[in-house]
Amino acid sequence: MRERGHVFNAVCLGVGTGVLLEPSMTEATVQSVLAVGVPVVLGALLPDVDTSFGRHRVHGHNVLVLGSILAFPVAFGNLAWVWLGVVAHYVLDLLGNVRGMALLYPVSDAFYDVPVGVPVDSRWADVVTVLVTGLELVLLAAILLGVRTGLLEVPSHVVIVADKLV
Repeated sequence: MRERGHVFNAVCLGVGTGVLLEPSMTEATVQSVLAVGVPVVLGALLPDVDTSFGRHRVHGHNVLVLGSILAFPVAFGNLAWVWLGVVAHYVLDLLGNVRGMALLYPVSDAFYDVPVGVPVDSRWADVVTVLVTGLELVLLAAILLGVRTGLLEVPSHVVIVADKLV
């Protein structure tokens, strides 16, 4: 996806996450949206720094970069929501278009992709971006619901709930 799509995706994901975390629709919601949204947008733009050096979708789009970003808040106690932006960027690049990424760089330069998506110049690129963003928000809402209800505390709860739903 192009930068515009990543920014749209990140803003929607940041606002949606902030509201999901603080759904009171008060000043606390605005604070939550800003506290989550700004780092998510920064994280969503981070992988594309490889357009300024090296090869795009190689140097900034791999599991080594993702692992570093995921470890950063654990090691240093800040940048807690940047990882969500980076993950959202990767998901959009994998599901939203057909080019793929060099996920295993520097071990391999091979590009990996999921067999869905459209070319970045396609007239459907914006539609795909909206669909992927919606999917990410639904998944995030399900995870937060599972955490809040205690469903994700014990793996057997997932099986029990699934049996009741079937």
